[in-house]
Amino acid sequence: MANTPISMDRIRRIVQLRSEGTSKLKISKAAGIHRSILDKYLLRLEMTGKSYPELLLLEDADLASIVYTEQNTQKPDNRLQYLQKQFTYYTEQLRLPGVTRRILWEEYKQSHPDGYGYTQFCEHFARYNRRNKATMHFDHRAGEYLQVDFAGKPLHIVDRYTGEIVACPILVCVLPFSNYPYIEALPSTKQEYLFAALNRCMEYLGGVPRNILSDNMKQYIKKNERYEFTFSELVNQWSVHYNTNLEATRINAPKDKPSVEGGVYISYLRIHARLRNEIFHDLRELNQRIRELTEAHVRIPFQKQNGSRFDLFVEQEQSCLKPLPATPFVVKHTTTGKVHMNYHVVLGEDNHRYSVPYKYIGQKTRIVYDTDYVEIFIGFSRIALHRHNYQSGGYTTLEEHMPDKHRKYQETLGWDADYFLSQAEKIGQNAVEVFKRVLASREFVEQSYLSCKGLKRLTERYSPDRFEAACRRALKGTRVNYNMIKNILEKNLDQQEDIQEELFSIPRHNNIRGKESYK
Repeated sequence: MANTPISMDRIRRIVQLRSEGTSKLKISKAAGIHRSILDKYLLRLEMTGKSYPELLLLEDADLASIVYTEQNTQKPDNRLQYLQKQFTYYTEQLRLPGVTRRILWEEYKQSHPDGYGYTQFCEHFARYNRRNKATMHFDHRAGEYLQVDFAGKPLHIVDRYTGEIVACPILVCVLPFSNYPYIEALPSTKQEYLFAALNRCMEYLGGVPRNILSDNMKQYIKKNERYEFTFSELVNQWSVHYNTNLEATRINAPKDKPSVEGGVYISYLRIHARLRNEIFHDLRELNQRIRELTEAHVRIPFQKQNGSRFDLFVEQEQSCLKPLPATPFVVKHTTTGKVHMNYHVVLGEDNHRYSVPYKYIGQKTRIVYDTDYVEIFIGFSRIALHRHNYQSGGYTTLEEHMPDKHRKYQETLGWDADYFLSQAEKIGQNAVEVFKRVLASREFVEQSYLSCKGLKRLTERYSPDRFEAACRRALKGTRVNYNMIKNILEKNLDQQEDIQEELFSIPRHNNIRGKESYK
């Protein structure tokens, strides 16, 4: 630029060459300036009336006052000063959907028609961004932090039966001091899966770091403000259980946790890339392969220092971790529900219904559940405990929670031939034979269920031994039915001695001839 001043070293070189009688053409080439600019400098020097050797004796400041004038000194550009004040606003606007630099430049030109063109606008904006993206080196202490993040690119499993490709988010945890990683594929990013994975991470490391740093994950942060974060109740429970402190990065500030960002990049290179041609049918297979690749990765020697990530972790960092608690943390959720007229409460997350004793109909309950169990409380008293069932719209009912009428009706829903025979086997072989004959007595077996129910009632009214004896007596006849067994039991015939043979013998009489009469 014509009005840009040259350095004082070049000015002194011009004076030296001119004092030696060097031509202006050679001086112009040696100093690297145009002849017209050289003529202006020489004119100002000659106007002082001093010789060139005298000018060389002057201090830089005095020589500069002669050579540099208001006309050839670069003035501050007011356009740049104004534009620099707008960069903070422009940076915030670029985060909004659809806002581009060209749109911002067009708005800038409308308010300042004499402002920079689009190219210079982008150049100055880029310089501003480079200055504001300067990074800082951190010296991490052993056991001080664990940085946590989800990788942007998931891995996949293929359903063995349907062929469906299921995306699995990847959790990456890194200890910054040793860069020792823990990587795991999850079914989803839900809290219960995240904290179960963090439990396994603590077990894998063999200890607990003093701080856990993550970005603004929705599983962590309940309320997010510029200088303060509110963690969810579940996260606080987890941190208390493991005696560690939770921290979160600023919004859109991934460089606050550079180690785990680097760990994510390494996972792409060392794990994602190697698994791209492999097929897995369940998470267990996928995570087993991830563990193999991770173990190989941590034993790769450092390029610029001795040892490996594994060596640094085992020798210097693992002993600095806090001890693990006696048991892992179990994610428990709490909700409320009213006992409906069908003596069930609804767990809304799964839309599944769980029974409670029918006497609590209409009362409000507190439901505490995790991945395995569902507990139902009234006050501090637990009134029901169930295995967690994820069937949407289903029912989980315990027989002891039902009223007597419902229990008896429920029994009828399980009636079939196998059911009645299984009940008879508990009594004896004669009872089994009676039930078989009754079940076979009708054209349609379902028509015999009522008689079988009656026989079952007799086993409850009388002892199993008496019922077995009654069956043994009844089987001596040609037909067997419910009324026959009932009559035997009511008349106590099952308790009499068996005289079946005498009942059918021919009585002795004088008028009856013997075999001698037929010779």
